[in-house]
Amino acid sequence: MAYYACDCWDAELLTSYGWIECVGCADRACYDLAVHSKAAGERLVAQVDLEQPEMIDVVEIVPEKPAIGKAFKKEGKIIMEYLAQMDKDSIKEFEDKLNSNGEASITVDNKEFNIQKTMIREIKRYKKEIHVRDVEPHVIEPSFGVGRIMYAVLEHNFKIREGDEQRTWLSLPPAVAPVKCSVLPLSKNKEFAQFVKKLSECLTELDISHKVDDSSGSIGRRYARTDEIAIPFGITVDFDTVNKEPHSATLRERNSTRQIRAQIDELPAIVSNLVRGKVTWSEIEAKYGLFEGQETGAK
Repeated sequence: MAYYACDCWDAELLTSYGWIECVGCADRACYDLAVHSKAAGERLVAQVDLEQPEMIDVVEIVPEKPAIGKAFKKEGKIIMEYLAQMDKDSIKEFEDKLNSNGEASITVDNKEFNIQKTMIREIKRYKKEIHVRDVEPHVIEPSFGVGRIMYAVLEHNFKIREGDEQRTWLSLPPAVAPVKCSVLPLSKNKEFAQFVKKLSECLTELDISHKVDDSSGSIGRRYARTDEIAIPFGITVDFDTVNKEPHSATLRERNSTRQIRAQIDELPAIVSNLVRGKVTWSEIEAKYGLFEGQETGAK
């Protein structure tokens, strides 16, 4: 435990390497302010006004300054400062030792001093009315290992398609995935362009981050690429989009690879609701039905 902390806790993550620390939380208490206060010679506290005045018990040591000065010379000042800031419990312990032994030791700056009973004029006890309360701010210091957290997030979400070890994918939840949706024209056919553009513009208006992938390669290969970078949903524009009215396209869900078909005008809002958790994929599938018309290898 660090020298400045009065307690520490760790948060850990379970990975393939076992449990690893990802966050260390140190209770620094008032260590920092106490050090500054000591160096500055000023009390560094916040004060809170009380709704009603309060009566408190005050206990303070009244030293015989000449006696302490004579005995300890220049060190007398720090001894008197120490005596002035002692709390009630410390004063009680100090007083008991004086009464039983005629002296009591204190440690200041790692140096021990013996205080004789004759060096203390009295220990005063009285009641005092206060209108403010002193608050000494304490600090909890969390220290994050961002690299470890990122590694654990990626490892926990790394998946392999059952029966095909070459098909790897990331199962990041839609709320976390950097890109929420892909827009995939089935081919480079120019007739698809207007529908791709419309979908992209609507997704942008709904603040849905998306990626248009009109690169070469089969639709199945492009699905696999989007799965690898954790895109949770994919809209595919195909020949039925162009040839049939009302114009529609398929929507694929990454985790299950299942698809539904819906009208172009509806799809951006469906994706938005899925990303924001307003609906579940099972609810969408129940409403629109499972679509199985895509080519068999396109999953």
